[in-house]
Amino acid sequence: MFVNDIMTSKVKTIDRSSTIVEAALLMEKSKIGSLVITGRGVPVGIVTEGDISRAVSRRLDVEKVRLGAIMGKPLITAKREMRVEEAAKLMAESHVKKLPVVDYGRLVGMVTQTDIVAASFSLVTSLKEMVRARYSPPDFEP
Repeated sequence: MFVNDIMTSKVKTIDRSSTIVEAALLMEKSKIGSLVITGRGVPVGIVTEGDISRAVSRRLDVEKVRLGAIMGKPLITAKREMRVEEAAKLMAESHVKKLPVVDYGRLVGMVTQTDIVAASFSLVTSLKEMVRARYSPPDFEP
């Protein structure tokens, strides 16, 4: 299974020159927990609810501080042809829960830990059903 098979292709972005409050409002409106930050249309970072919460707790001026100042750096990304196992390992090693998916520098999706867990669960369930179907004794009717 590949990242392309499980990623979300509709990803919300925001420019790095936007403020923290603009990001928070967009996340709330879109009912999402993160945004990919772009610079000149290219993905350069990510901002999460946790980043915004830390900015507030540090008493940053959320109406003036730009996302470029708080975004996660460096941006860790996945490629759509990456195996799901590789993406999971990259997340674990990088201590991130979400990976923007890029293709030739262009944002094409997002894969999250939740996506990977759901795909793994689905695969295990399918394998169990295959084994059960293959090795179950035929129904016996006297």
